[in-house]
Amino acid sequence: MNTIFPFDAPPTHRTYGPVSTPPATPVVPSRLRRHRTIFVSDTHLGTRGAKAELLHDFLIHNESDTLFLVGDIIDGWRLTRRWYWSAAHSRVLDEILRKVKNGTRVVFVPGNHDEAFRPYCGVTLAGVELQTECVHVTADGRKLLVMHGDRFDGIVTYAKWLAHLGDTAYEIALKANTVVSAVRRVLGLPYWSLSAYLKHKVKNAASFISNFEQALAKEARDRGADGVVCGHIHHPEIKDIGGILYCNDGDWVESCTALTETVGGQLEIVQWVHSAAEQERFVATARALRKPAQARRSAPVAA
Repeated sequence: MNTIFPFDAPPTHRTYGPVSTPPATPVVPSRLRRHRTIFVSDTHLGTRGAKAELLHDFLIHNESDTLFLVGDIIDGWRLTRRWYWSAAHSRVLDEILRKVKNGTRVVFVPGNHDEAFRPYCGVTLAGVELQTECVHVTADGRKLLVMHGDRFDGIVTYAKWLAHLGDTAYEIALKANTVVSAVRRVLGLPYWSLSAYLKHKVKNAASFISNFEQALAKEARDRGADGVVCGHIHHPEIKDIGGILYCNDGDWVESCTALTETVGGQLEIVQWVHSAAEQERFVATARALRKPAQARRSAPVAA
């Protein structure tokens, strides 16, 4: 998986957890990243676990011709149980609507957590196209099936009560993850997701992810597509499965990732676990630290 950090972070970059406030520095247009297409899913706005500050920071520093919202953007499951909505969550929606106003095509493919929007698929609301699924053609001509992916999750499809129970357990894991992240920041350690670690270490979870990927790849193959873009399982990935390109754009509660397409059709996973303002400060510090070392190496050796 190609992971890209904003503003050309050096390979030794250490990532940090979410910022508590929006970036104070203004957006510099020359530093905007421009893409042909951006895919984002599983932001789960309406929950305390949503990394809304980082998502907003990503959106204001990344522009595209088309923005796909691949499901679970607003978490209706949680909002019906417990209302939570911060100013940061509103800023994310405001930024999406700003993109619409400025000419970005925005396509919303609802997932299981925002399934209340599915009856409206086929219409356009506030300039946002709602579609059950769609096909995206990359710049180099590849046809990618775009869907959330919950239809290929047997628990969500056939035992919805169990899915809600699992969602509650996942919410508890995310709360524990917040505590762990806070401690790691105090200790100066890089961002690390406890919930993601537990999920990937459980044998059944690893088997579920593999089965999910295989099912999505088969669906794309059966429908004559070259690949598939999905979300749902909070596991960012780009891989070839039997000649089918499988892409999962990840999430914004654990990995803070998006899938992007360049003007030439190259697909990349972008990880944004730190604000652009933090990244600028890091790059400036790293360059300042490299200068003395470079000066010492270039200094003439005394005879």
